Formats: sequence, structure tokens, C-alpha cells
Amino acid sequence: MSAADSPTGSLTPVVTVVQLDAAVPLDRFADHLDGVDVRLVRAYAGEDPGDAADLDGLVVLGGNMSAHDEHEPGIPATRALLAGAARAGVPTLGICLGAQLLAVATGGRVDVAAPPGREAGIVDVRWRPEAAADPLVGDLAADAERDATRSTPMPTMHADAVVDLPRNATWLAASRTYPYQAFRIGDAAWGLQFHPEASPALMDAWSVDAGDAPEERAAIAEAVTAADERVRADGARIARTFAGLVAVRAAERETV
Repeated sequence: MSAADSPTGSLTPVVTVVQLDAAVPLDRFADHLDGVDVRLVRAYAGEDPGDAADLDGLVVLGGNMSAHDEHEPGIPATRALLAGAARAGVPTLGICLGAQLLAVATGGRVDVAAPPGREAGIVDVRWRPEAAADPLVGDLAADAERDATRSTPMPTMHADAVVDLPRNATWLAASRTYPYQAFRIGDAAWGLQFHPEASPALMDAWSVDAGDAPEERAAIAEAVTAADERVRADGARIARTFAGLVAVRAAERETV
């Protein structure tokens, strides 16, 4: 794809970020998607992300709706976009609802208000052996293997959950409550149930929006603050690694 064909006309690779909910922004990832331009598509306002085959890279953020909400702005179109991106080998990252949409779009199953209940605060992401060689999270998995806990703390806030992975998925990580914390579809599409992009301030805003009682809000804030130094660093690594994968693929396409 030439610069003239890209969504922005830029010579720099472009990551298209689909924001499904005004309350769920790119947050810290905006500072760490190095070497790429960011094109924000406000799906909740009816903006069109374009065709998957034309994208250099794709990030789909979270939201308060479900992966099955047919009448929510952007949900059906984003499912279709994720399916197309996975087929085309576009480097793709779905976060929370974005991960659930990726799973549904490629043949998996998501439960609304899954029986184990809401997962909120900090989750210990336990990497599976398959994560060791993964292009996106392999370094985090290696660090966790050297850690006594063998896990990576990450912010989380969700009640819906992936309950069946697509057949072609690689299962990368679990938590005590929900097994499918991270997965990969094919070689270039990742779903993360947790929120590596979320700052303590954003997590607190979500807790307020969720109507959490003061003591629950305080407990979430305490856990998020205590883990924040590592979360900030590891979230930045995920963002930078993803941007690097986008740049590599864009360079490969330029040579075709």
C-alpha cells in the first residue's frame, strides 16, 4: 500500500484506533505507539473506519456495551472489521470489549454477565507456555517466568467474558476467575481481556461510572495504585511492541 492509498496519506504507518465508547479512550497508549501515526475513529459517533484490507494496523478499545449489541453504534461494523482484519493479516489488538468482539468475529463465544461475576481492579495475568514465543507478549511472559509469582499484574474491569475461543486461536494467558485473558488469532490479531492502556485516573472514573460503593472504589484504587509502576512499564511495552509489528508489516507491504 502506498502513502496515497493509506487512510491518512502519510508515509508513516497508521494505526486505526476504533473507540466504541466515549468513556473508554486510548489513554496511556497514546504516548507509546511509537513510530506510527494514530487515526482515531469514533465509532460511537458513527465514524467509519474504512476497509480492513487498507489498514496498516488496528486497535479496538473497550466499552460498556456488549459484543452482541446489534443496535449500539459501531458494534456490528466493528465485528465485521475485526473479522476482515484477521483474515487479511492486519496487526490487530482488541482490548476488553475489543477482545470479546475479536473472539465473536472469528468464531468464539462471549457470555454477557458471565457467571463468575465482575472482575475489577488488578488481575494477575498468568501466562501459558504458548506465550513464550508470542511476538506481542513474549517478553512479558519471560519476565513473569523469572518472577516468583509467574504472573503480570494488569488493570481489569469487566463482567462479560470470552467463554470459548475460536478454533484457530492460540491461548496465551488466564486468571483465576476467567481463563481467556489473552489470545491470538492467526499470526497477527490479539485479544486482551485486561486493560494495559488504563491509568489509575481512568480506572477510578470507570469505578464511579459503574456505581461502585465507596469501599469498593477505594479497594480498586488501592490495588491499581500499588501496581501502577509495573503496569505503566508493561503497558508501554505492549504498545511499543504492537507499533513495531505494524511498522514491520507496513514495510513488507511497501516492497510488494
